[in-house]
Amino acid sequence: MRAPFQVLVFPYRRTGDGFEFAAFHRADMQGVWQGIAGGGEDEEVPIEAAIRETTEEAGLPSSLAFVTLASSTTIPVEWVGGFHWGGEVLVIPEYTFGVDVGAHEIRLSDEHTEFRWSDHKTIAEILTWDSNRSALWELNWRLTH
Repeated sequence: MRAPFQVLVFPYRRTGDGFEFAAFHRADMQGVWQGIAGGGEDEEVPIEAAIRETTEEAGLPSSLAFVTLASSTTIPVEWVGGFHWGGEVLVIPEYTFGVDVGAHEIRLSDEHTEFRWSDHKTIAEILTWDSNRSALWELNWRLTH
């Protein structure tokens, strides 16, 4: 059963110049770049969904260190597959996270056609959704301050 929330995760890694962040090109939405995104399942809490989605979509281990972000938004239910929770639930919250991938390599699932590593500003420019840019900004700020 689909839980009534979304998660958004930005993988990051330390470089000699600071940090790089990954963005993903969706296979089912032409031109859409975003972080790892997906919905909760059954009785999952947001961090559990974030870990599962990161493992499923990027092939990263569940043991990585996640950063919980304060950035949040709400998403219309029609954007995530419909009215699973009845006609009274019109929007669901999106919870955001960063994940330190260290030396691990990303292995894409079928949900994405490609991914890109770059600095905060470059990744922010290709992201489709404002909520993704806000979460990325917050993650960059937390890592660099």
